[in-house]
Amino acid sequence: MNTKLGDLRTIAKDIKQDHGLAMELWATGVFFARQLAILIMDKRQLSEQAIDDLINDINQHENNEKLQLIDWLMANQLMKDKRTIAFLTSWENNPSSLKRRVYWYYQARLRWMGKIQPDSEQLLFKIEKKIENEEPEVQWAMNFTAGWIGVYEKKYQDRCVALGEKTGLYKEQMVSKGCTPDYLPEFIAIERKKRKL
Repeated sequence: MNTKLGDLRTIAKDIKQDHGLAMELWATGVFFARQLAILIMDKRQLSEQAIDDLINDINQHENNEKLQLIDWLMANQLMKDKRTIAFLTSWENNPSSLKRRVYWYYQARLRWMGKIQPDSEQLLFKIEKKIENEEPEVQWAMNFTAGWIGVYEKKYQDRCVALGEKTGLYKEQMVSKGCTPDYLPEFIAIERKKRKL
């Protein structure tokens, strides 16, 4: 099935918000149906228990689908409401690796538009301490956060580059043309150059 994300967004726009239909689609267990379900959910009905149930279901998918679904849920629902943001900002040390990924990916997203955050040094210290022993899905989000700190906050740039050199994470990663590598020394250099920083 060759379903494009743009197609799902078009379908979701036609349906608008329909939490009942979203839950029916979700219950199918089908990856694309669940992506569409996320787009038409009513965030006001996402209690912490409801989110836990969604995450438990997401964990049943194979890795690539699992990461797409959790990131999609964060970007399209959890970041859209102060109440759900309060949930995700409490997940730094949660037993669920997907919840920890959401916590760190949210920190990265706060920064990637250039908005300096007051807790960057504190977060960087935690990343330096924990990243090497984290689950791969969490490592990526922590690394991404360190990358954006290094891009926009010059005083931490050398520290973030050194972190990448020390961990060696993503050093050998092959990336598609036009994509930025995740290896911190390259990521920071390329993204700073793009922004003329």
